Amino acid sequence: MSEHVQAAAADRTHRIRPMSGRDPHEIGRTATPLELLFDLVFVVAIGQAANQLAHLVAEGHYGAGIGAFGFAMFAVLWAWINFSWFASAFDTDDWPYRLATMVQMVGVTVLGLGLPQMFHSIDSGHGVDTRIIVAGYVVMRVAMVFLWLRAARQCPPHRAACLAYAKTIVLAQIGWVTMSFLHLSLVPAAVMFVALLLVEMAGPYLAETRHGGTPWHAHHMAERYGLLAIIALGEGVIGTVASLSAVVEAQGWTTDAVLVAVAGMGLTFGMWWCYFLLPAGEILHVHRERSFLLGYGMLPVLAAIAATGAGLHVAALYIEHEAHIGPVATVLALAIPVAVYLAGFYLMYSVLFADVDAFHALLGVLTAVVLAAGPLLAASGVSMAVCLLVVMLAPVVTVVGYEIHGHRHVAAALARTLRG
Repeated sequence: MSEHVQAAAADRTHRIRPMSGRDPHEIGRTATPLELLFDLVFVVAIGQAANQLAHLVAEGHYGAGIGAFGFAMFAVLWAWINFSWFASAFDTDDWPYRLATMVQMVGVTVLGLGLPQMFHSIDSGHGVDTRIIVAGYVVMRVAMVFLWLRAARQCPPHRAACLAYAKTIVLAQIGWVTMSFLHLSLVPAAVMFVALLLVEMAGPYLAETRHGGTPWHAHHMAERYGLLAIIALGEGVIGTVASLSAVVEAQGWTTDAVLVAVAGMGLTFGMWWCYFLLPAGEILHVHRERSFLLGYGMLPVLAAIAATGAGLHVAALYIEHEAHIGPVATVLALAIPVAVYLAGFYLMYSVLFADVDAFHALLGVLTAVVLAAGPLLAASGVSMAVCLLVVMLAPVVTVVGYEIHGHRHVAAALARTLRG
């Protein structure tokens, strides 16, 4: 066997390698197969949260649904975010790293199994039952503590940052476990949730700004967020198709069913198109200090993608006569998350470019008009399915605006930002 073949065979093994930190300027850095599998497992939990939200909204239990959905999405997305930034900086692809990553996949599976119980507890008003969710979350976070401590030991230049991550994760997990055993009522649970959320978010801020930071890769992280957004959009389509299948089986292909399917696919295409208009990788490569804007700012954007899938599911339940809300509320169940998603897109543009764009203000006003038209038409008696088609046009405003004028506009703004 030649030396070249032997070297190639050695590269395919997964022996322990020093976790010394990746090159943040590595050429051609892309997501690994393990990261793609990781995303798919997480999206199962995202789909579970969206399904629970849809059923509570369809019952008219808006407060319980939104509150439980917010808690669930933070648990899922924050664990995904922390691992993904770690992997961008320290991925070794050796067997301990792979096993620790798979442990996190087990954790998110447990978390997903606990979501119905948590949603039901909030809806019933008998306290917030987070025992199973916290069990799954702690499994994921303990695996991350192992990885951060390993990086701290094997990468002295980034030891302080890695230890800062590990310490805040441990502190937060003590709080989450305490919260799960206390079985608090809604208000105290919400207060404790916010406090622990701040502890969790303090870790990355302190590590990256006060302790030297980690060698994450800008283009790799932009790709990672994009891949999760794509999979979440696909999960929304799957949920809509699954719910519409029951309608078609019972009633046949009605006009409303067809229009909801068209609205779901149209929204998926439009939201996908909008997402990849933002050159996040190029900006973060030059302005690494803006990473928190992407890391934290994408939380509501990704949650809105999942909630959009829930809104489409509510529409399908309405057609099936399984919803206990009217057409206006049904349209709002879709229009509100779409509005949050598009507002998040424009906000991310402003913070990444450090600029307020007048052209975006115009597109934002036109988008708001389209989104408002949906529920207003529903209130005036127009078919709910037609109103959903109107909501579907909201991302189209941004897409058309960019294709006509926005790309040249962004190219000029990007050139100025990169020079700065």
